[in-house]
Formats: sequence, structure tokens, C-alpha cells
Amino acid sequence: MHVVELSNHPGDMLDHAARRRVAAEQRVLAVHEDELVRYHARVRAIEVKRDRARARHSWWAWLRLSVAAWKEKRTLPRSPVSSTGHAGEGRTDLEEKIRAGIEGEQLVATELGRALDDDWTLLRGYVNRRGEIDQLLVGPRGLFAIEVKNLNATVHVDGDRWRADKYDNYGNLVEQRPIVDRMGRSPSMQLNEPADELERFLRERGQPVPVRRAVVLAHRRSELGTVRHPTVRVGVSAAYVLALIGDAAGGQLDRAQRAEVQRLIRHDHDFHAKRRGPRSGLPR
Repeated sequence: MHVVELSNHPGDMLDHAARRRVAAEQRVLAVHEDELVRYHARVRAIEVKRDRARARHSWWAWLRLSVAAWKEKRTLPRSPVSSTGHAGEGRTDLEEKIRAGIEGEQLVATELGRALDDDWTLLRGYVNRRGEIDQLLVGPRGLFAIEVKNLNATVHVDGDRWRADKYDNYGNLVEQRPIVDRMGRSPSMQLNEPADELERFLRERGQPVPVRRAVVLAHRRSELGTVRHPTVRVGVSAAYVLALIGDAAGGQLDRAQRAEVQRLIRHDHDFHAKRRGPRSGLPR
């Protein structure tokens, strides 16, 4: 299987999040350094007064200032940075979430690559005006759009409403939350909106190729719970996508069609990627 990286949006997001964290840490360090300067100035001022009192044999003043210096030294500002030096210890929850997504996408790509031959191409990070698709798989049996979610949870689907239930080691429900992106879209909406737009784009350019859609739950502890009225296919692991490929009826693409579909996808992606820019408000 050939792999083409059209864009690396998760990597860009991770880099941006890391740079924001580092900038915030630097601001905190600057504040801490200012506090240290003021702290040492306060301690030194008391010590100077104490030493002068001793030189004058003003023992009561010397005792009072000695106690004041001792108390002031106990107010040493604590460093905001851990001294353990463990790699990645300072990562934010957002960074960990993005990293998990990247790992999930790579896991699916690796498993597909092991099973598919060179007649297949995986295009990663396609974007159009309706959003981004993690992976587009083009091959003899058609065009497949794949959204990857790396969730350590039991996922329930009711139409376009998705929910993640998380349990502890004793089977107790400890968290229940909707699965949505920052635009409030569930995984099926995240996938269907740009996939519908891609299907329209290809059809208008003489390639009426259906875009088959699948959401893959890539985490090794992901489980699929209740599924009612799904608007996309949902499965656990890349094996589910391979099963869909094996069951695909119609939509066969010969070598020339595959090349043209890939050309059009790249052209469309490049157009929207330029318009999107690194900080546009297009949905993810």
C-alpha cells in the first residue's frame, strides 16, 4: 500500500499546543524570577537592619530582626517547574489527547499497510471546505473515508449522537460524556460532512464514485456498545475496514480511474489547504 500525506493537521495541532504550553511556562518562570528578586531584596534589607542593630548592641532590636529574617526566609517562592526531569511530564491534557489521536491513526495505517498491496493508496489528512478526513483509501474496490478515534471507552451510537462511557477496573461507571469536536459534531458528522462534499466534487468532475465511510475505534480497550440508526459504519480496529473492503459491491475502479480520483483529491485538497491556512476556522 502506498501512503501519501496530504497534510499533518494533528501534528500541527500538537506542535501548536506544545508551543503554547512552553510560552505559558516561560511566563510563569518570568513571574517566579521576579518574585525571587523581591524575596532576596526583602531578606537582605532585614539582615542589614539586623546587623546594624548588633553593631549598636541594640539586642532587643537585633532579636526582633533576627526572628523577622527567619520568618521571611521561610517565604521562599516555590519553583513552578518540577525538578524530576521526567520526559513529557509537563504535557497538557490537550497534548496527550492529540498524541493519542496520532497514535490511533498510525496504528490503523500500519495495519492496513500490512494487508493491502500496491494497488491501494492511503491519503492522509485530506481537507475540504466542510472539514478534514483522517484517511482516504483508494483501491480496486472503491474509495473509503476513515475517521479514527483512539478512545479508552465503551462507545454508544444513536444516529449522529455519540457517547463515551468509561469504567474503572471494577466495572463501575466513572465517566459519561458526549463525543464531539470543538464544533459540536459527533464522529459521524465529522466524517459525513466532508465525505458528502468530496462525493459531490468528484461527481461534478466526471467521477461519480461513492465514498464509503467508516469510523474506527483504534484504542485496544475500545468497545462498541449500543448502536442504533448509525449514519456511518462503526468498527473496532482496522480489520473492520478490511472486512468492508472485502464486502464492497460495485464501485470497482480500474487503474486509470484510481489515478484520476487521486489526482482530483490532491487538487481539491491543495485548493482548500491554501484557503484554510494554518489558523483558519474550518472545522476539524
